[in-house]
Amino acid sequence: MHVALLRAMPGFLEKTDETKVTLMNESAKSLPQHGTTHLETLGGTPSSRFALVVEVILFIGIAIVLKFLVNQLTLRFSGPISLVMVLVILTFYLRTRGLKWSDMGLRALPGVKAKLLVIPQSFLVALVFLAFVGPVMYGAEVFGWEALTETPVGIQERFNNVRGNLPMFLLWLVIVWTTTAFGEEMFFRGYLITRLQSAFADLKFGNALAVIAPALLFGFAHMSYQGVRGLVMTGLIGLAFGTMFLVFKRNLWPLVLWHGLTNTMSFTVLYLGLE
Repeated sequence: MHVALLRAMPGFLEKTDETKVTLMNESAKSLPQHGTTHLETLGGTPSSRFALVVEVILFIGIAIVLKFLVNQLTLRFSGPISLVMVLVILTFYLRTRGLKWSDMGLRALPGVKAKLLVIPQSFLVALVFLAFVGPVMYGAEVFGWEALTETPVGIQERFNNVRGNLPMFLLWLVIVWTTTAFGEEMFFRGYLITRLQSAFADLKFGNALAVIAPALLFGFAHMSYQGVRGLVMTGLIGLAFGTMFLVFKRNLWPLVLWHGLTNTMSFTVLYLGLE
């Protein structure tokens, strides 16, 4: 990183060795405190892998318990409500660690160009999304895997009041663009992948583990009302999104945009009765 910074400086090749050392020191000072390694980014060391994994398991457990408790009050909205509660607790915890959501991928986009770049990046996410899910859907149709082709009963029961119901349709769109698009990406991709990537930073397949584990959890989280189809398809979506999260250098915005668009299209189709 220091070499890259120095090459960008005018007259680099003409600098003396002493000047190079000075410039490198100044560059190091200008770097953010978390700009060295993934473990240092999150306040850990290689020996803290166990603590990071325990932390992740703890918050997964909190999410499961809150989902169960909210289920007793409202089954239909238990997912969004419990997710918001988890994110509130997680936000306070991250602050005690000196961390922000910008460290987890929800970073500021400086300038118009960076903001506009999210649009083509989200379409790239769409292509990877199709590459992961498309072949499985095609195979399910060809081989008659009904568990993957039929609409789960749980989806019909949960969203049957959206068809032709404008207020309910609009309510779900609000939920989609808040707790679903933002919330799920913040937790499953932003928090889980970032923390696990830090925990497994010195492992050969650390990045792969950091993506696969949250993807499996993402699938299981949707299995409760989507059945096997939810486990497989949502798990594949988690793999696609997690992969692109790392490709985009831990930038959540393209994932949030595409996540929101796909759910919006799904609810629009349901509202119009076109499914």
